[in-house]
Amino acid sequence: MSAIPAPGPIEHGLRFIADHLGGLLALYDAKTQSCLFANRAYAQAFGCDAQTVLGRSFAELIGPTAWRLVQPQLERLLQTRQPVHHGLDLLAVDGASRWNQVDLTPQLDVDGGVSAVLVQLSYKAPRLAADFAVLESEARLDKFMQASVEGIAFHCEGMITDANPPLCDLLGYRLQDLLGRPALDFVAPRCRDRVAAVMEARDELTFESEMMHRDGHGIAVELIVRSMERGAERLRMCIVRDIRERLAAQARIQYLARHDGLTSLLNRSAFMEQVQTLILQASAAAQLKPTPQQFALLFIDLDNFKRVNDSLGHLEGDKVLKTVAERISECLRGTDLVARFGGDEFVILLGDVQSRADVLVVLMALLAVVEVPVNADGCVLTVTPSIGVAMYPTHGARAEDLIQHADMAMYLAKAKGRASYCFYEPSQADSAYAELVLESQLVQAIERNEFVLYFQPQVSAATGELVGAEALLRWRHPQRGLLGPDVFIDVAERHRLMLDLGAWVMRAAAEQARVWHQSGIAPVRIAVNLSRMEFRLDGFAELVAEVLNDLGVPGAWLELELTERMLMDEIASAPATLAALRAQGLTVSVDDFGTGYTSLAHLTRLPLDKLKIDQSFVAPLPNDQGAAAIVRAVIQMAAGLGLQVSAEGVRTAAQRDLLLEWGCDGLQGEMIGEPMSAQAFEHWLAQR
Repeated sequence: MSAIPAPGPIEHGLRFIADHLGGLLALYDAKTQSCLFANRAYAQAFGCDAQTVLGRSFAELIGPTAWRLVQPQLERLLQTRQPVHHGLDLLAVDGASRWNQVDLTPQLDVDGGVSAVLVQLSYKAPRLAADFAVLESEARLDKFMQASVEGIAFHCEGMITDANPPLCDLLGYRLQDLLGRPALDFVAPRCRDRVAAVMEARDELTFESEMMHRDGHGIAVELIVRSMERGAERLRMCIVRDIRERLAAQARIQYLARHDGLTSLLNRSAFMEQVQTLILQASAAAQLKPTPQQFALLFIDLDNFKRVNDSLGHLEGDKVLKTVAERISECLRGTDLVARFGGDEFVILLGDVQSRADVLVVLMALLAVVEVPVNADGCVLTVTPSIGVAMYPTHGARAEDLIQHADMAMYLAKAKGRASYCFYEPSQADSAYAELVLESQLVQAIERNEFVLYFQPQVSAATGELVGAEALLRWRHPQRGLLGPDVFIDVAERHRLMLDLGAWVMRAAAEQARVWHQSGIAPVRIAVNLSRMEFRLDGFAELVAEVLNDLGVPGAWLELELTERMLMDEIASAPATLAALRAQGLTVSVDDFGTGYTSLAHLTRLPLDKLKIDQSFVAPLPNDQGAAAIVRAVIQMAAGLGLQVSAEGVRTAAQRDLLLEWGCDGLQGEMIGEPMSAQAFEHWLAQR
């Protein structure tokens, strides 16, 4: 410890005064809490003299028990820079002298900070044991206030007497700004009457309210109000709990219960609830109006949206859905409702429409804006909608009925092609019921093995020699007899039964090829028509390989026929799939060529073996010049690309001769042979 300079006359005088004052005085450094000065009585009370007391800490001199009581008060002084008066039970080292009051006074520097603390110990009056218990309880309460993470305030007759740091931080005030002010000053105006009533009634309860921050914004809080005594005062204690995060979480949960998390549109349950409410209101109003109010319910499904997810992934698919949702919303009035039902399905309620013409205006706008290309992962995508419409009250008096009927109409719109719409008609319900029955029967037919393959011969145009046979699916219906695919294929595809049917056709055709090759009856390729659903399957080429391996059939014995639309719909994945099929020895041909929308640029990049000219171009030959020009162009193009070309639907010798003259490789049609059972096909072949 450095040498202390000898005191001058002024210091002697000050010490003389301090030594002869009643009570104990000491000055402590605010940062180190070490003693800078003590009068004789203070030093002697702790077994020291004026020199040995210097440098010792406050805690060291008064002992741990008293320090636990004094420390919170000292921390409070350092924070508020205000004097503190506190009771305690402090015994001198001789065991005879006792002090029960400590006064702490801050000494401020030129910057307003606390540089030192003046400590004065005094004895006010004798205290009973109960008094000391109260003092200790108060010290514990002070310590709790300082340690609590929640705001705490005390007020007496509505005037704030104390507050802890968390409350000061919450409201943006210093403690000295709060002390002595009415508690209601810090309550939001709209909540003051309630809080004032609680204060006046001295109720002890918990309730939600709102406090005001210093900058003027409101803070949602929960107030826990209690009455208590602190020393001689009867006070009200209020715990102030910030509940903004809790309320925000509750609001988010309530929002998500009624809205779609991706697009923020209404979800199914909230939409149905609101539609039913509007219907009830319209029904009640209809009792007073001669003309009932009309609504239009639109069911929207995005065409081939699965391709977006399959090719770009679900994250990019979600971006497309959000863009579509925004565009749909922008087309509507503020009174209309729009919801996402899940996946790529959206539903709209147009309120108070006068006629179908009003609905058509919205339909045209929706078809136009949804079809605008969307940029996803650097790819420009065009997503088109199919829209079904049901009108209230004409097509249903309940929300469920309107949804069901709009859904039916949407499927009919989808069947017409992309970017189309359809209004519901009652006859569609009969059609839907018939489809439901047919679907059920198809499931049973697959289980009961009621399907059979028929075969139509394919011959060389030059020699008439058999070069192949096309396998055509037939259903031996127990009541309706033999049915062609046009009766049931659409239903099978809509209800994903085509996967099971397609697998059966592939296996049955491979088995028949094996029989005919091994017997030598017809050692030719058998052509199988693929469905869109099959070709889209992940790992389709591997499934074909599995069938061939199971049956011991080489790929060269089968030919797979795909439509132009299938190829274009899957243009991203088609080249790899086709290459994998051809690598197994299978022949790949494009069926019904000329009726689709194949890009010639794409055609040159697809690994194909054959083009089949659709019978709609062959039928008008030889008299129709337009059909003749198309057929000749297809044959010449196929030759230029190194592809085989065959014609379907050949019915006359004139057609046969003309196709042969133009260079067509193969022929198929009634003139050669109708589709036949395997037994009839073998008999036809034997007759040739």
